[in-house]
Amino acid sequence: MKRNWAAMRAVLLIPHRSENPDEAAPPAGYRRILAIARTADGPVQVWAVGEELGLQVTVRDKLEPLRAKMTKLADRGWLRKRGDGRFTTRSQ
Repeated sequence: MKRNWAAMRAVLLIPHRSENPDEAAPPAGYRRILAIARTADGPVQVWAVGEELGLQVTVRDKLEPLRAKMTKLADRGWLRKRGDGRFTTRSQ
């Protein structure tokens, strides 16, 4: 079976943040995470965002996909990951 490798290229769901970020650029689930982090009084922990999203925060395995999403947002410049593991928006 031949594969068309050009058609199988990776799609960047979370674009890198630019000087004039388009808030509608990330998918809806990621925008919700950003909104929760933005409305927080300070740095947020993953479990606090999970609570807002209605996840079962007492089970650590339920939070790992959320932690990965928040880390991806930090890697792309939408959030900032602090040394203590909490996240802030770029303006905080």
